[in-house]
Parts: sequence; C-alpha cells; structure tokens
Amino acid sequence: MASMISYPRPDGQTVNAYLAEPEGGSGPGVVVIQEWWGLNDQIRGVADRLAAAGYVALVPDLYRGKSTVEAEEAHHLMSSLQFGEAATQDVRGAVQFLKTRCPKVGVTGFCMGGVLTLMALANVPEVDAGVAWYGFPSPEHLDAGKIRVPLMGHWATQDAAFEIATVDVLEEKFRAAKLDYTGHRYLAYHAFANETAVGRGRIPITQYDAAWAQMAWDRTLRFFGRHLG
Repeated sequence: MASMISYPRPDGQTVNAYLAEPEGGSGPGVVVIQEWWGLNDQIRGVADRLAAAGYVALVPDLYRGKSTVEAEEAHHLMSSLQFGEAATQDVRGAVQFLKTRCPKVGVTGFCMGGVLTLMALANVPEVDAGVAWYGFPSPEHLDAGKIRVPLMGHWATQDAAFEIATVDVLEEKFRAAKLDYTGHRYLAYHAFANETAVGRGRIPITQYDAAWAQMAWDRTLRFFGRHLG
C-alpha cells in the first residue's frame, strides 16, 4: 500500500513524502533519499521494493513537489537545496516519524541521496543503520567520528561524478574512526542501480547494470535485515 503523507520536521515545518507500506502495514522503517531528479517514479519504485521486502519506506519530497528528467534543471534544483537543513530537518523528521511506528529505522540514498545519507548518519541520533549508494560529501566536510551506527557503501569504480579515488580517502577516514563499515565496489558507472539510467555518448556518465544492481540490492537487504531486524 502506498500513499502521499506529510510529517513534521523538528522545527515544526511540514514535509510531504511518499509512504510505501508492506503487507500487514508494519515492519522496520527505511527513509529513502532521492537522486537529484526529485521524487519521481523511479525513487517511488525503490520504496515499493523495500515495502515488498517487509519495510515501511518513506521518501521525503526534498524539492517540494518539483522533479525533472533534464540534467541542467536537476543541477539547478540540487544547487538550491540546503544540504545541512535537509539532513537535520527533512531526513531527521522522517526518521522520527517512522520511529513512532517502527522499532528501528535505517536511511538509504542514491547519488545526491548518498551524500545526504552520510550527513544524516552523522547528525541524526535516532537512526539505526545506513546504506549509501554512489554519492558522498567531501571527506573534509564529513565528521566520520559522529557516525555511531552500521554503514554500508556501494561505489562504482567508473564513476565520473563521485570518483573512486575519493572513496579511498573517505574509507580511510572511516577506518580511522573505527566505524562499523562495509564497502563494496562495482566495475560500473554512476547510478548503476537506477534502471532508468541509460548512458549517452561515447563515454557514458550513468549506466544501469542489472547484475551489479541485483548484487548490491541483495547485500543491502541482508544488511538491513541484520541491523533493523
């Protein structure tokens, strides 16, 4: 069952969100954070997939009703987003909302949502685990020592948007902070788990890879099953 709902942020403002519930209506919770395209059918499908696996999935509408299929407009929408506020207000409010009905709540996000997943893990005390896909904040801007929960990362070795060399730097910070962290690398391009990502041009930036996507999803569901129960 799926519907649009609204929930309060810690500061009292209201956020609209897509809620996908499992059969029976109860289970662990997962906040799903969109790519830079907005709250579109593809990210709703991610929430539906989690609901089919037994999770209560909530996707905050970070762009307040806007979405796009054009990269230039997506860049404009993302550039206008206040990432700190999105992590500490929109995402935290979503976690708090799910905590009223779910014993444990995780966060997962893709591309821009991966950035916000890591920011949320460092700034949302109520979260229980997180999975970041492709995206990450600049390592110098992430206080890895503030992440106290299990973390999984899915990284693409051919990613031109979030280069694998920077993942090396990020993971060194994770090791230094002694995080409960598991990282996986895939011989793939950016957005390899987004079934609508089709590479264009001689050298693609994004490209869906069904085999790697399935492997990453299997790992994600085992991870959430272990840490969210």
